[in-house]
Amino acid sequence: MDRLRALEVFVEVVRREGFARAADALDTSPANVTRYIGDLEAHLGTRLLNRSSRKMSLTSSGEALFERAKSILDDVAEAEAIVSAATLRPHGLLRINAPLSFGVLQLAPLWPRFHQQYPDVQLEVALIDRVVDIVDEGYDLAIRISGAGSGTHVARKLATSRNILCASPAYLRQYGAPATPAELQQHQCIGYSYAAMADQWQLLDAAGDQQTVKVRCIMHTNNGDTARAAALGGMGIICQPTFLVGADVRAGRLQAVLPEYRVPDIDILAVYPSRRHLSAKVRVLIDFLAQHFQGTPPWDRAVPDQ
Repeated sequence: MDRLRALEVFVEVVRREGFARAADALDTSPANVTRYIGDLEAHLGTRLLNRSSRKMSLTSSGEALFERAKSILDDVAEAEAIVSAATLRPHGLLRINAPLSFGVLQLAPLWPRFHQQYPDVQLEVALIDRVVDIVDEGYDLAIRISGAGSGTHVARKLATSRNILCASPAYLRQYGAPATPAELQQHQCIGYSYAAMADQWQLLDAAGDQQTVKVRCIMHTNNGDTARAAALGGMGIICQPTFLVGADVRAGRLQAVLPEYRVPDIDILAVYPSRRHLSAKVRVLIDFLAQHFQGTPPWDRAVPDQ
C-alpha cells in the first residue's frame, strides 16, 4: 500500500464528505477510493469512518488521523515546492491582487527591485480593496490585510501592522481628547466600511482586557486613504493601520488618541491557492516580500506605542 497516497485519499474523502466526490477530485474511481480507505483501516487496525447510505462521519481515531495527515501532506507539498522552485528559473506572467492603500504605499516601491532580481517575471498588479476569489478571478497570489487569517487558502504571514486611533491636532484642540474608551462615543469618528467590527472599536488595556465601544461615525468609507484625508482635515478620529498613518503620526500631522490602550494588530498575509505545485515565480515573490518586511516593518518604526 502506498501510505502517502492512502493518507491523501483519506483527507480528500473527509474534506469532500463522500467517496464519489473525493474520486472526482482525485481523478480516480470510487472503487479505488474505497480500496485505499479499506487498506488504510486494515493497516492501522481501526475504523476511521462511520459510513451509512445517508451519512459519513469520523470516528475518534479518524479525527486524530485527519489532523495529523493534513499536516503531513502539507509538509510534503512544502518540501516538493521548495525543490521545484530551486530547480526552475522564475519566469512568466505573475498576477497579483492587493488592497489599494497597501499596494500603493508599501508594495509599489518594491516592484523595481523585484524586477531587477527576476527580470523574466512579468507583473500584473491589481489593487482592489474587496476580498477577491483568487482562483475564480485568476490570480496567482493575493496580499490580504486580516486579523483572522485565510480560511480557504494557504497563507504565509509576511508582517504585522498595528492599528492606531488618531486625529489631527486641530480636531483635538477643538473637541478635546477622549480620556477613556467610553468617551469615544461623544466624538466624531470616521468608519472603515470593510472593517470586521464596523462601528464597534475594540481596545485592549495594559492588562490585555478588551473593551468594545460603539462609536458614532459621521462618515464611512471603503478606502483607508479617504479616511486618512478626512482625519488630516480635522473631521474626526480614525482607527487605521500604521502602514497607512504611521508617517503622519511620526511627523505630528496626526496624534495618537488613547495611547495607553492598544487596538488589536492585523496580519499582512500572502495568500495562494495551494502549496502543491507552487510555481517558482510565486515562491520567489513570497520570499522577497517576507525578507523585506522581516523584523519590525518600516511602518511601525518610531511610531509611539499604543
